[in-house]
Amino acid sequence: MTKIRTVFMGSPDFAVPTLRALAADGRYDLLGVVTQPDRPAGRGNKLTPPPVKTAADELGIAAIQPERLRQPEAMAQLKAWAPDLIVVAAFGQILRPEVLDMPKYGCINVHASLLPRWRGAAPIQAAILAGDVETGITIMQMDPGIDTGPMLSQRGIPILPDDTGGSLFGKLSALGGELLLETLPPFIAGELHPQPQPAEGATYAPMLKKEDGLLDFTRPAVELERRVRAMSPWPGAFMAWQGETLKIHKAHVAEGKAKAAEQVIVDGCPAIGTADSILVFDELQPPGKKPMPGKDFLSGGRVWSVG
Repeated sequence: MTKIRTVFMGSPDFAVPTLRALAADGRYDLLGVVTQPDRPAGRGNKLTPPPVKTAADELGIAAIQPERLRQPEAMAQLKAWAPDLIVVAAFGQILRPEVLDMPKYGCINVHASLLPRWRGAAPIQAAILAGDVETGITIMQMDPGIDTGPMLSQRGIPILPDDTGGSLFGKLSALGGELLLETLPPFIAGELHPQPQPAEGATYAPMLKKEDGLLDFTRPAVELERRVRAMSPWPGAFMAWQGETLKIHKAHVAEGKAKAAEQVIVDGCPAIGTADSILVFDELQPPGKKPMPGKDFLSGGRVWSVG
């Protein structure tokens, strides 16, 4: 059997299970990987390779890291690889028509939502923020738009009440690799044909910013609880406290009434009034300290009062 000449494009942890799944499947000849450049990370701002680059090195697969895919050196390498198929998972760059049209089987994307809901860069967090009860993976053929191409397959999973951005990220990253390997063979054989996305129901999830973690206590408590979960682990939920930043790792909604942003105590834990009820902080992190249970936060003699 002739192996399918394949190039993989991806960058974060989400993409690694898909890369490993392709590498382990004997039907695909992984010619190379395209990923983002090393970026400063950690307290020391040390240049750190993206997780996909690390995985490619472990697998012995050549990798390039262009700042922009349109750079002549990157395009020359892509043409030299002459792929039959390009697989993309959270790459972080827009593919130009020249790239989309290069492989015989096109560019196939592993996207972490049930398209057309939550196109864009942060679909996992957006689904939690919106209170969706389900999300999933869509395998799609890419076109020049942002996650607008025709779909090959979908598989949904429930969003559990305690799911965070991080826990859902892990579930969907594993599912993405599995569904891709199920989808590619019938697609390549011509037995599975791309279907246009529904015209209705499209929503967009923009890239997250640090300030998206700020809790606005004029909002309903259920929205804030979802924001705490959605923003975990990054950028993390937070509020201003005594002139500094207090990080909120876990919270739940409690019945009761307090003014918006009024600091109260519920069952021995710090809590705060919202637009409609009370948000209780189960785990939080004061400046310069490690995360701690809410009761430990109060037992440390910290002031928690109105204002």
